[in-house]
Amino acid sequence: MKLLGEPLFARDETGRLKSRIGTIFLRSPGLVTLTGIHATQRLAWIMELNRERLAAGQPKLTNDEFDAEMTRSVDLLFDDQFVLIRPDPNAMDLAFEADELLQTLVSKRKIRFLNTQHEKVRNALRARGENWRMSRIPVSPEELNRLVASSRVSIDGLPLYFYNRSTGTRFLTLGDFAWLASRSDDIFRAHLAEIAQHSALRNRFGHPEIDIFPPGCAFTRQAFEALNVQGLPIAALRSAYQKLLDAFRHSVPDVLQDETPENIEWRNLMCSALIMQPNAIAAEELIEGISPEFYLQIEWLPGCRIEEGELLVDSICEELEAAPDDAELNALCDPRAKAVIFNYLREFGTIEYINIGRISRSLSTRAQFAKRRANVYIVQVKEADKPEAELRILRFQKWGVAEHLDEGKDLIQSITEAMDYTDYILDRRLGCRQLGMNLPEKVTTGRMAETYSGLNKAFHGARCWAIYFERSYISGCATDKIVPRRYADAEFNRRLARLLGEAAAVNSVVGRANSDRSVMFDDGDEVIELDGDGLPTHLIVSDHTGAFTQYEYPLSSMARAYAGPVNRRAKHMCNAAEFAEIYLASFRQRLERVQQEYRRRQRAFDKLFKHRPLDKAGSFAYRWQCILARLASTDAAALTADIRRHIEILNP
Repeated sequence: MKLLGEPLFARDETGRLKSRIGTIFLRSPGLVTLTGIHATQRLAWIMELNRERLAAGQPKLTNDEFDAEMTRSVDLLFDDQFVLIRPDPNAMDLAFEADELLQTLVSKRKIRFLNTQHEKVRNALRARGENWRMSRIPVSPEELNRLVASSRVSIDGLPLYFYNRSTGTRFLTLGDFAWLASRSDDIFRAHLAEIAQHSALRNRFGHPEIDIFPPGCAFTRQAFEALNVQGLPIAALRSAYQKLLDAFRHSVPDVLQDETPENIEWRNLMCSALIMQPNAIAAEELIEGISPEFYLQIEWLPGCRIEEGELLVDSICEELEAAPDDAELNALCDPRAKAVIFNYLREFGTIEYINIGRISRSLSTRAQFAKRRANVYIVQVKEADKPEAELRILRFQKWGVAEHLDEGKDLIQSITEAMDYTDYILDRRLGCRQLGMNLPEKVTTGRMAETYSGLNKAFHGARCWAIYFERSYISGCATDKIVPRRYADAEFNRRLARLLGEAAAVNSVVGRANSDRSVMFDDGDEVIELDGDGLPTHLIVSDHTGAFTQYEYPLSSMARAYAGPVNRRAKHMCNAAEFAEIYLASFRQRLERVQQEYRRRQRAFDKLFKHRPLDKAGSFAYRWQCILARLASTDAAALTADIRRHIEILNP
């Protein structure tokens, strides 16, 4: 493939990329990385083809051949890590052809796709099992800082601009425009001419080649239209420039004139401009129905698709076969993800595609206190006989065979204890449902074989099994992540108070707590569903982790913790006292209903786990007995009064 310009990821003496943009041509295979804009790269390519043809005694390209070269070309952007394909949503076949050609130059893991705000682009990638190749929007401060730093680009000279990779627009800031004044006359004139010329142009997608930052600024790119850069003497040009600079400075708020990442307001607004995409949807909507905080933590991994009955596993896995010691490839080609995909293919016969992702960190506010955390995956699976893809959550059992082997136990004991723990988890789920906790309707277990390579060297190479639990994804908002502005709606607060109060009552009964016996509630597992008006309708506990941990102490010992959901929200609420009263009333009513249900069917409750071993050291059957005895002896009115004493808004 012919190359015009620098190789991919080539850097100058300062370590900066020599080129930030490229154009790949498919009719006459070639790549152009020359400085400039995509339009000038295309013209350079045509000039090169014509030069070659004339040298070979052939005529120049015809108009039809010219159009074919232009039509079969694809825009590329480069950052420090990736080649970014900017596809035309109506020509995804060209984007994928460009992708295949690029893979002859660089690893597939280094190629990503932009324009994922377009449904056609998303659907095309999903159907290939390639969610992992959608360019991810930055969210952490470190990612935002990298975005700003990596977006610096030039056209033909100095890197004066910040580049939006989706639209192709380069933003000119006040600081960079002011910096031109210190340049020599020839550099000053050349770059002022560049700004004037390109601010009047639009790229092939209809977006300005150069625009003014911040977007919506009263000083606009049209201010350069009347500037006669080449015709004015240098003194007159600098005078005209100074007037433009003064107008530019006057239109930019003082808070945005410190153009450094340390100025958080400037950085965030710049990042917003850099990822701003016309007709874009929010990142969380790239997969419909998924919550923002969940989506932004997904690290998508290679998936698979089915074509004419044949399973096509992502070709990136072939790179791992050729480089088995590559740490980055090993992390990307997650063996657990591959095993999960294989399990689905064994169980379902109508799968069209599967995408799978890792949850990079826990979304619970208690995560910082957890010593161990199970691996969590999200699976998007599309079956041929269903109109939409389904989302499922897979959570691996945190105490499996490998973990027990790490403790120095032998293989048989490790297998036995891991299976016992699986039963314990499922027994806890049954116990929670029996006592009225609103959990996902269905949970299934899966397993996969793994080769042990942990701390217990005596069993290296042994076959062991990992267990995971699968449920449908619950759409909605975690109660601890409700944005404060929601609490300005009094009716929202009333409905939330009822749901939280009822859930808190059941939570207290089952004794959900951390290993240090601190209460687990309202910290990420409770999800509210909203109606069409944005008001709470249901509350579902997505995970019963920690249930039956606190079974030895009276419920009154947890009163302060159950005042927390009110105390944490009161400062944001317009009707905090009313919220507190509804919460308390709902707590008491729900607790009394659970007590009534137990007394009405006491024999069924008492015998539910009679077949399980009873061990006062803490077996589930013993914990169940303790929980029921505590439930029967608790005075609901007195417990509610204890909680009331800890609610600040009711005790001024």
